[in-house]
Amino acid sequence: MGYLCKAPIRLTSAIVLSALVFVSCDRTRIQKGYEYFPDMAHSLAYETYAPSKGTKDGITMQMPVLGAIPREMIPYQYPATPEGRLQAGKELVCKLEASDTNLVRGKEMFTIFCQNCHGTAGKGDGHLYTSGKFTMQPASLISERMLAAPIGEVYHVITAGFNTMGAHGPQIKPDDRWKIALYVKNTLQKNIK
Repeated sequence: MGYLCKAPIRLTSAIVLSALVFVSCDRTRIQKGYEYFPDMAHSLAYETYAPSKGTKDGITMQMPVLGAIPREMIPYQYPATPEGRLQAGKELVCKLEASDTNLVRGKEMFTIFCQNCHGTAGKGDGHLYTSGKFTMQPASLISERMLAAPIGEVYHVITAGFNTMGAHGPQIKPDDRWKIALYVKNTLQKNIK
């Protein structure tokens, strides 16, 4: 008798479980089914390009306020001209000391960003020139002119570029640019052979 009572319960359970499985699956893949945390799936914030009722022009993504600069980004005040280079050489002062750690970091950054053009010794005989990729030889960093140039000028050229050299300011952080300039002035130019 106990066996017969359990059979309808099992059958009912199986039917209910089957119904739940079929109801929970969406064969059209349009609806996701039940969502436990809908705020995780549906953002309450405006999407970037969605219309907005909170702005005058109805556009969510607004232009920055005129004169605004990104956080931690200080605009470079010297133009990429010969006059700007000379002015930067007179006014810019390196606040970093030529310690071993700064020179090691400067050498690492020089190897990554400068060595392909200027060569390992800074003579302007890097791989891009010797392989024929560049037809114009890069400047020698150990020439008389560069030996006399102040460290601020080296920093300026790395930042804003000069002649055929492009600006590396957007690619290299300011501290690393100073460390490269320290490496050029304190290692490359001191070890002339």
